[in-house]
Amino acid sequence: MKFKLLIYLPVSTLIILTCCAYSNATGMTIENEVFNTPQRPAVAFEHDDHNEVAQLEDDCSICHHSYNGKQRVKDESSEDSPCSDCHTIKPTAKNSIPLKTAFHNRCKACHFKASKGPVLCGNCHINKKRRL
Repeated sequence: MKFKLLIYLPVSTLIILTCCAYSNATGMTIENEVFNTPQRPAVAFEHDDHNEVAQLEDDCSICHHSYNGKQRVKDESSEDSPCSDCHTIKPTAKNSIPLKTAFHNRCKACHFKASKGPVLCGNCHINKKRRL
């Protein structure tokens, strides 16, 4: 009996770890190639799963907002454009919110408001070497 347990436990652990690694690999990655020297790894983001849990399926403009000058355009979405189309590395006259700030403010503000979801750097920017 102990011999079977010694075989079963490592094999089942390996299977679970493999499944976890595979499930993380199938998600979307919020790319950070715009940054010349990123300080942290890109964020792995399960877009559809996140939106289902957060009940955001019907309104993409909550995250993918659109502005006309300084005025937000209600019910209009920028979902087909990357954030870096409007938000650049450094603030500009056209858009004073840099890309890094836009990412962090949009996600963290919503997580704080809902009192759930990650708000610490290492919760989203996961070092792949540490993950497994």
